[in-house]
Amino acid sequence: MITENAPAKINLALHVRARRADGYHELETLFAFVADGDTVTLAPGPLSLTVIGPFSAGLSGEGDNLVLRAARAFAATFGVAESGAFTLDKHLPVASGIGGGSADAAAALRALARANQVALDDPRLFEIAAALGSDVPACLLGRTALGRGRGEQLAPLDGPVGLPVLLVNPGVAVSTAAVFKAWDGIDKGPMPDGDVLSLALAGRNDLEAPARRLAPVIDHVLTLLAAGNPILARMSGSGATCFALYASMDDRTAAAARIRAAQTGWWCLETRLA
Repeated sequence: MITENAPAKINLALHVRARRADGYHELETLFAFVADGDTVTLAPGPLSLTVIGPFSAGLSGEGDNLVLRAARAFAATFGVAESGAFTLDKHLPVASGIGGGSADAAAALRALARANQVALDDPRLFEIAAALGSDVPACLLGRTALGRGRGEQLAPLDGPVGLPVLLVNPGVAVSTAAVFKAWDGIDKGPMPDGDVLSLALAGRNDLEAPARRLAPVIDHVLTLLAAGNPILARMSGSGATCFALYASMDDRTAAAARIRAAQTGWWCLETRLA
């Protein structure tokens, strides 16, 4: 049995530069990962997927989960039989801008690579990942990186490991396609130069404005996060999850306690940058 973590992804900054003829968007995004998320376990047996955990219901009736698509693509690429009994322990909310499905697919690829003695940096794994989704290569890499193109062109960076993070989701699923469609089409400029934290502070999320129009509750999330004196508070990806970075664990704990008391139905995750 092989177990792989599928940590949540956050976009410390996300600049949308242009719409592309292939239907995607040209991006510059600063990926980072936290210490917590889902877990994917691979055991011997016919190809199957069992989903458990607090957010398993969000995937019921989904059909062809990204984990199974990753397994089939791995088998076709590496010439092995389609097999493996996967268990996905789902702790991240679905359709929430923190790469849950992409992280799960990447974890499945890592598990299959380990089971078949394939190096984790094999370029073929990243080709599979890019075909599965724009965030999957970053989740496969699993470290702070600057992403360009659709997000699949990755330049690893040294990030502020251990920095306290609070993730908050108000329980609203936001369609990535709808948010991108609502983008105003204005190129507001490239990612600046600097270290990771400087890039994050000087950057922006160009999807935040359209996401806030589609899901106004994001305004409330960001207002509550900003009240806790964070280093940075911003929406991740296409939403609706927002994050805040803090100078200390105490600041993060106090912010989480305040938000949980005010909004008992919201999802809050106290974690740290990995």
